[in-house]
Amino acid sequence: MKLVKPLNKYFDHTLLKPEATLPQIEKLCMEAKEYDFYSVCVNTCYVEKCAELLKGTDVKIAAVIGFPLGACTTATKVFEAEEAFRKGASEVDMVLNVGVFKDGNDEFIVNDIRAVVEKAKEYRGIVKVILETCLLTKEEIKKASELSITAGAQFVKTSTGFNKYGALAEDVEIMKNTVGDSLEVKASGGIRDLDTCLKMIEAGATRIGASASVQIMKDYEGK
Repeated sequence: MKLVKPLNKYFDHTLLKPEATLPQIEKLCMEAKEYDFYSVCVNTCYVEKCAELLKGTDVKIAAVIGFPLGACTTATKVFEAEEAFRKGASEVDMVLNVGVFKDGNDEFIVNDIRAVVEKAKEYRGIVKVILETCLLTKEEIKKASELSITAGAQFVKTSTGFNKYGALAEDVEIMKNTVGDSLEVKASGGIRDLDTCLKMIEAGATRIGASASVQIMKDYEGK
């Protein structure tokens, strides 16, 4: 399989555990600099520190919004997104309100995403919508992807990594087939080895969220 860019540039090097400490965040940023990953992905409380640690590099910062449940109010998501952008993030990964989505309230879902997208525009930021695919049927994955297009997001993303299971290549393929060239697809959750990573890329992912990015790169360089 031919990659469309260097493998390291697929990675959002990720640390989202609630027990993550400052030394671990510092290590995450050091690794991101060493491997020149696309970005680090962190909780909003660490965005400012990451901006300080990554100053002068081209490693970007992504922050998770409404994480991991997505069940907060739209205003809460917008506020959190603005905090993240103001403190140095260039991307936010917001969680779909799965319960409202399953209720069939498409208008709310579009407005929920669009509100964050509009805030992101003020900072020239990117919005990824985390669908939490493990909670959705195949048809729901398709529909949530379509609503994300309507709302103006730039990415759809598989998973938080905090639910039943993470990314599946078959779900990535559904997402990619649905969004086509309109949006990009990020695969995340449970991607811990090179083979799984490459399967996600082959299925259509242009970004990989992983905490095992360094090991995956070592395995790749070893081959």
